Amino acid sequence: MTALVIAEHDNASVKGATLNTVTAAAACGGDVHVLVAGAGSAAAAAAAAQIAGVSKVLHADAPGLAHGLAENVAAQVLAIASGYSHILFPATASGKNVAPRVAAKLDVAQISDITKVESPDTFERPIYAGNAIATVQSSDATKVITVRTTGFDPASATGGSAPVEAVSATADNGSSSFVGSEIAKSDRPELTAAKIIVSGGRALGSSEKFNEVMTPLADKLGAALGASRAAVDAGYAPNDWQVGQTGKIVAPQLYVACGISGAIQHLAGMKDSKVIVAINKDPEAPIFSVADYGLEADLFAAVPELINSL
Repeated sequence: MTALVIAEHDNASVKGATLNTVTAAAACGGDVHVLVAGAGSAAAAAAAAQIAGVSKVLHADAPGLAHGLAENVAAQVLAIASGYSHILFPATASGKNVAPRVAAKLDVAQISDITKVESPDTFERPIYAGNAIATVQSSDATKVITVRTTGFDPASATGGSAPVEAVSATADNGSSSFVGSEIAKSDRPELTAAKIIVSGGRALGSSEKFNEVMTPLADKLGAALGASRAAVDAGYAPNDWQVGQTGKIVAPQLYVACGISGAIQHLAGMKDSKVIVAINKDPEAPIFSVADYGLEADLFAAVPELINSL
């Protein structure tokens, strides 16, 4: 029994979500192999070989794999899939794009967003926006799985010494092409990797107030900035700051929610945070039900006081 992890990388280094997925793969039993599919990605393959618990790295290098286009990556996975009992992807935008294609071509049921491995064929996954946990047992010969990274501790990025084996890259199928990308650059930590997150909600009232109130607090704490869907929809914050079921799933050491009521959609994305602090003037706000520390106060008064005290 051998599990294959599809690495998420930028051709130079392996992204953090891959480390959590390796932990999930190890829990399935047997060896763990990692596929690094890219172009000019030798450095990423070398980084994958250093991950603790990995027994082999498969490296496919070709121009068609440069940007992780789902059609080409799926074809590459399918070319080597026959040797594996489990194929695991991080439940990121990239993983969710490729995994269903692989599952469909293998004619198996995808097991999505797992948070626990009970046994090699039995897994737990959240349903109903995280309000219930389903236990799923699969009899498929090959199990195609996406892993909710907040459910597993990351494997150590160092300490491993797996061999790197070159595999034949599949040809570019030509059904899609990379046109361009606009990468948001920020001095702040990336939201899903941040240890501290400060989030604002609709109560802030405007993008100007959002920046005026939330940015100094994030600066003081060295935190990433997040937002509720309501704040994003209202234009107070950019889409890539959205935390929730339809945004990003996060589990930082500290999550500070300011002016967020705590709708189910938002709670599904942050309730696994280690410590949750909520500031809201509504005593009935659902956010208080998951908060470790709750402050019933006007955020426009409480947040500046908090900043001055830090």
